[in-house]
Amino acid sequence: MTIKKPTTKSIALHKYHSKKPYVLALAIINASLVMGLSMVSMSAVSMSAQAASLGELFGNNSATKSKFLPVDKAFQVDSITNATSKGTRLSITFDITPGHYVYKNQLTLKFPKGISATPFTFNQSPVSIDDPTFGRVPVFTQKHMIATTTLTTNNGKGAKNAPLVIGWQGCAKAGLCYPPEKIKTTVDIAAQRK
Repeated sequence: MTIKKPTTKSIALHKYHSKKPYVLALAIINASLVMGLSMVSMSAVSMSAQAASLGELFGNNSATKSKFLPVDKAFQVDSITNATSKGTRLSITFDITPGHYVYKNQLTLKFPKGISATPFTFNQSPVSIDDPTFGRVPVFTQKHMIATTTLTTNNGKGAKNAPLVIGWQGCAKAGLCYPPEKIKTTVDIAAQRK
């Protein structure tokens, strides 16, 4: 009988010791889960803070005032056409809000084959700035700037509803460059008279 007693105690001790690694493993897993959840929570807070700051930046949050104007408030762009004996004069008017500028070299026209345009002339002189995106470039900062060109057909005849895309880009001096803008329109091109 004395032999059975230590065996029984030995088995009981063995069972008791075999539970400790499981308890330790469960404690480690529990701690890992708590740390992982807290990291996810911190990440979610960081992401919502980033979203809030982007919302404030572009005015998506009605409770806060935007640091930058929407592009259509910063720049009002309009175009006017007039028939002339040499074709059609196209004038693009930019009303530039103070603290903003328009790149001279980003003003472009796209039109179908068979149509030509003279180089732009401007009612004001550009100023040269050191731009963080494009380096030293000419820009317009004045309130009211007009770019003018003359459109003609290559065969000298008129054209109705010719598609035209006006491209331009502007920036806020406070540190925001707006994406390039495109205005799609149609224009009637007058026949050239001699």
